[in-house]
Amino acid sequence: MKRLFLLSVVTLCPIVGGDAHMSVEERTKALNWLEESRKEFLAAIDGVSEEQWKWKPAPERWSVGETAEHIVLAEALLFGSVEKAMASPENANWEEQTKGKTEFIVQVMAPRLGKAKAPEPIVPSGKLTQAEVKERFEKQRITIVKFASDTSEPIKEHTVQHPFPVFGTLNAYQWLIYVPLHTMRHDKQIAEVKATPGFPK
Repeated sequence: MKRLFLLSVVTLCPIVGGDAHMSVEERTKALNWLEESRKEFLAAIDGVSEEQWKWKPAPERWSVGETAEHIVLAEALLFGSVEKAMASPENANWEEQTKGKTEFIVQVMAPRLGKAKAPEPIVPSGKLTQAEVKERFEKQRITIVKFASDTSEPIKEHTVQHPFPVFGTLNAYQWLIYVPLHTMRHDKQIAEVKATPGFPK
């Protein structure tokens, strides 16, 4: 009788905790964002002349070329955080520490809500040509898309701290979607530069 009672308790109380693997829906979202942001970025820099590439709306603001370079540098750094997280031991408290942050990233990143100063490693130099930016972007994206398509690891169990306190601890899935959403954020910035009075025709 006691044995039956214990069996019933186990049956009625399943193991608590979310699945640390990417769901089919999450993988689809990540891949769709990667593809959408890729098309958007390449369209944003396509046909831009040398003069337009270097034109700045104001001395303290970035040109189209500098914004594009920032995107490429940031994608490398952000995916580096995915790789760093995956190389880290599993975080037993990943659910608690990363709760609600996927939604937060989606809400603030692409719509360009809030402003932040770019960390030194991803501040553009303005020296990369359009061809160099495009080549580096496409090469990096092959690696990122392959990871998003192929990984079967429990990537949410692996975390890395974001340098901005507002984000705190992010898991590898959150770092992964950060890549295209950050790019979409700055695609809007490129559009703003192009729409600024005085932008070369």
